[in-house]
Amino acid sequence: MFLAILAGFLLAFAAPMLYRWLGKWVYVPMALLPLSIFIYLLTLAPAVLGGNNLGEVQQWAPSLNINLHFFLDGLSLLFALLITGFGTLIMIYAGGYLKGHPLLGRFYLYLTLFMTAMLGLVLAGNIISLFIFWELTSISSYLLIGFGHDKETSRSSALQALLVTGLGGLALMAGLILVGMAGETYTLSELLERGHVVTQHALYLPALVLILLGAFTKSAQFPFHFWLPNAMAAPTPVSAYLHSATMVKAGVYLLARLTPVMGGTDEWQYTLMLIGGITTILGALLATQHVDLKAILAYTTISALGLLVTMTGIGTAPALEAMVVFLLAHALYKGTFFLVAGNVDHATGTRDLTQLTGLSGSMRFTAIAALLAGMSMAGLLPFFGFIGKELVYEATLEESPFRWMLFAVSFFSGMVFVAVAIAIGYGVFWRRAVKATPLQHPDKAMLYLPPVILASTGLVFGLLPGFFVTPLLRRAAEAMLGVEQVFELALWHGFNLVLGLSLLTVALGYVVYRFSNRLLSYANRFNGIYRLGPANLYQLSLKGFLAGATKITAAIQNGYLRSYIAAIITAHIALIVLSLWKDGPRLELTNRLQELSQLRMYEVVLLLMIVPALIFLFKSRSRLTSIAVMGIIGYSMALFYILFGAPDVAATQLLIETLTVVIFVLILHKLPAFRYLSHASERYKYVLLSLAFGAMMTYVILIVKQYPLDSQLKAYYGENSYLLGQGRNIVNVILVDFRALDTLGEIVVLAVAAIGILAMLKLRMQKGDKP
Repeated sequence: MFLAILAGFLLAFAAPMLYRWLGKWVYVPMALLPLSIFIYLLTLAPAVLGGNNLGEVQQWAPSLNINLHFFLDGLSLLFALLITGFGTLIMIYAGGYLKGHPLLGRFYLYLTLFMTAMLGLVLAGNIISLFIFWELTSISSYLLIGFGHDKETSRSSALQALLVTGLGGLALMAGLILVGMAGETYTLSELLERGHVVTQHALYLPALVLILLGAFTKSAQFPFHFWLPNAMAAPTPVSAYLHSATMVKAGVYLLARLTPVMGGTDEWQYTLMLIGGITTILGALLATQHVDLKAILAYTTISALGLLVTMTGIGTAPALEAMVVFLLAHALYKGTFFLVAGNVDHATGTRDLTQLTGLSGSMRFTAIAALLAGMSMAGLLPFFGFIGKELVYEATLEESPFRWMLFAVSFFSGMVFVAVAIAIGYGVFWRRAVKATPLQHPDKAMLYLPPVILASTGLVFGLLPGFFVTPLLRRAAEAMLGVEQVFELALWHGFNLVLGLSLLTVALGYVVYRFSNRLLSYANRFNGIYRLGPANLYQLSLKGFLAGATKITAAIQNGYLRSYIAAIITAHIALIVLSLWKDGPRLELTNRLQELSQLRMYEVVLLLMIVPALIFLFKSRSRLTSIAVMGIIGYSMALFYILFGAPDVAATQLLIETLTVVIFVLILHKLPAFRYLSHASERYKYVLLSLAFGAMMTYVILIVKQYPLDSQLKAYYGENSYLLGQGRNIVNVILVDFRALDTLGEIVVLAVAAIGILAMLKLRMQKGDKP
């Protein structure tokens, strides 16, 4: 498992180079990687389906007990197969959809990076590594959504997705840490056995809130659902992969994975059912108010994700079994529909549902894929979507105080799914029309084969549910329930209430389809409500943050170095005073005042040179005079170093002062006009701050002398500088050997500053250019 993920990262960063070598054939190695991992996972499937959980540990930093854990059970195997199986088809599809794109290599880098991060997320055996891969999916999805960076909509949509999921990720990090503290372990396999410990811990409730925030933002649950439709600005391969089968289901995976750890409580159950139910209804309603194919599919995806969260919240064995079946069925038909929408857009140049008709003659294979996917989405025999819909109805009709409410939620979404399935699967392609929508590009094999394979898989799984699918989904459900289940999928259960309700769903869904134009006419009436919705609140919040940041930046970044130094010094004084105010040591001033009588004449002379120079510097209105006076102060300090036994520091001080004076004089004529602080209050403000800083530093130094640190480090340096460092200058040995990393860091900082200065010096701006 570790090698599979490592190979993914290596191939991702090699993608641009492979594109330069292979050109349009770059999709071959990019598709071979997920296909190879898919086959590898199938070799592990017999052990997992036999009831074994596979683990793998890679030592990272053994001395710190930091290792990479990987964990494979039925749930992670289901998601890993979805990720790699869909990934193989998407890699092939992207090669045809973006053929000739100059940034195809970069696109494959982003896409492979996302696939690998998603794979690491579902295979993670440690909740900290799970979080790391979680954040990698957010970053890589940001790059994918903003792939068309020359368009404002792509950039803003990518930023929105990153901010929403990124903030959720921060909450998730805190929540996972609290779970680890409550369960006294961060290893997933151990946490799964300590659910009763976690749920009874005092940290359970705050951990639950934080984790749900992370899951809801990633899986576009209300009120964070608004980012998903906007993310459809990404190219179609991204929409099909991220927003139907992988990324948006990461939150669902997290909830499913943590069900044995955090599930079973009223807080868990009621929150998931409430938020999931609202999201289901809201997504279905919004889907009926759009004509753009990708927007319709995005909102129905939100509705489906809400239904998955609702099933997870119910938490019973039938509900969790229905959840995994519906998850697989939805991935197959929704992935197909996204690819179909991409084919239609690529061939006709439009995604407007009202302008598309009669395409079955010119896009035969795409039309077949759309028809098969539509029948599965509508829940018709003999498709896998039919099995999923029946199980969902059975789970919601179980005895509970909310049974009819839960059923109404699933029934309403089912009607809308039927209407959307008819509109896209039938209306776009097979509905009779006087004149079919003309094609701008012909339908190609690389574009129609992936959706045909996905749609056909939904049909095969429906006809043969007992072959591989049943054992896989059974193990996935058992991973959430923690106990073995008798779980058999069948296409036909006879004439019963659920079948009747399923047929009623289809009939009413057709009615919704027939009156869809009238529903669209009412869409504008909801604009007033949308102004109060979370999408508008996000925009207002973003504008507020940007305005606030602009004001803060204008206040603290005013272009004057003295203001920045004053802010740093003020913060430094405040922190020192805060640390010494209550429990800090107290200075014995009586003994220190007596030491003033021991001052030597040369010390008084140097002091009398420095103080008048400072006063003169304060009064100066000339840069040249100020530079000369500062040189006097610097040379006086160098004399202090010599007199107190620090000749090496004195030599450094003399060199710095000399170079500073020379450099300042050389660039004096290039500096902007000198701004003298004319207001006395402004000048004395800096004087008082300087006096406060000097007094504070004097106080700290005297405290250090009064309470010397009992450390053996000085003796160690003195004894071992020559023996271990082979140097007679102790200071040099300390800097180069004992504290080499500190020195290296300082060198790097200086090198970066030098590069920045060099870049500024090389900048040759034309008149009128903006910096």
